[in-house]
Amino acid sequence: MKKPVRRRVLMLLENNPYQFDQRPKREARALVRAGYRVSVISPLPPGGNVQEVVDGIHFYQFPPPPAANGFLGYLWEYAYATGVISVLSLVVLLREGFDILHAHNPPDTFFLIAAFYKLLGKRFVYDHHDLAPEMYYYARFRTGGNRLVYQILGLLEKLTCRIADLVLATNESYKAVEMERSKVPEERVTVVRNGPDLDSLHPADPDPELGLRASTILCYVGRISPQDGLDYLLRALSHLVYDLDRSDVLCVVIGDGDALSEAKTQASELQIEEHVWFVGWVSDPALIRRYLATADIGVDPAPSNPYNDRCTMVKMMEYMALEKPIVAFDLPEHRVTAQDAAAYARPNDEFDFAQQIASLMDDPKRRREMGQTGRGRIEKELAWPHQEKHLLEAYKALSAG
Repeated sequence: MKKPVRRRVLMLLENNPYQFDQRPKREARALVRAGYRVSVISPLPPGGNVQEVVDGIHFYQFPPPPAANGFLGYLWEYAYATGVISVLSLVVLLREGFDILHAHNPPDTFFLIAAFYKLLGKRFVYDHHDLAPEMYYYARFRTGGNRLVYQILGLLEKLTCRIADLVLATNESYKAVEMERSKVPEERVTVVRNGPDLDSLHPADPDPELGLRASTILCYVGRISPQDGLDYLLRALSHLVYDLDRSDVLCVVIGDGDALSEAKTQASELQIEEHVWFVGWVSDPALIRRYLATADIGVDPAPSNPYNDRCTMVKMMEYMALEKPIVAFDLPEHRVTAQDAAAYARPNDEFDFAQQIASLMDDPKRRREMGQTGRGRIEKELAWPHQEKHLLEAYKALSAG
């Protein structure tokens, strides 16, 4: 009896080291469990050592370029990464071979590598994490970016989508963009959401010291970049403390990013330092779960813009998985994700955001019900095992084709 062919996958990452990026990790492990041989090209984590094989996955890691700052910085970062990854992909081709090239954006320059390998009969999967044109033009720069750069990023996205044999979209909004802007046929797009892994997001015991710092604990977990809206959250906290006279509150901010320093300065200017605790980057998932277990409310202050309106926020699903009620601005994909597990403020209205927090502070019964609703939605629809099925079905169809 003929032994079945074991399909080989090469994943490309540039934006984050594999160890820090949950979506590629879950996808790679799912593919290995399904019988695929997976290799990954990725930047090295800070202070990390080159790994060769972990969880059955073969690694080829490279030193990342310096952190980008401005257009020329990103241009150098993406040019460097595309060149290094191109060379390493040839090494993988010669050492192990691969049948499917699976690229995670950003950047949207991997189509240059994919075009070469498609000439050799390889299939190309484009994992569309970010809408790069909208992130650059509407989210990263408050006054708007350069229109020419926006158009170039849009062209790169279209080329990548059109050359792909399969596009993985993180939600229906991204799928609509891929079909309408890049003219990708619907049968070549599969929605695989960033579902949380319930095995790693199980309840934890509260942190007793944190619980004593205020009668109400708010929690923000995630990146701290201009598009994430921490400045909106700090202004909302100022309204909460000074306009609504709710001073017995502490907001725990867990995460790091290029807007962290600015956020600390803003908190000082607003005179709310005693109501905000900037924890910084936390590498221990158990500690994050403990802080979230202590929190009364999870917050997501991402403001409305053409980028955030289409994004599914991972932090919201993590709050839901740990049965935390949420306060967020009323964005389209927030509604799709959280439904009744969140209290929604008018888009970009910081005073209304503060009012929604105050309303939940006064209603512990509603908080419990919202938390239970969120957890149930994760378990029944959004958790990673539900998304893994979509991934494997798409890969099965791709391999058969």
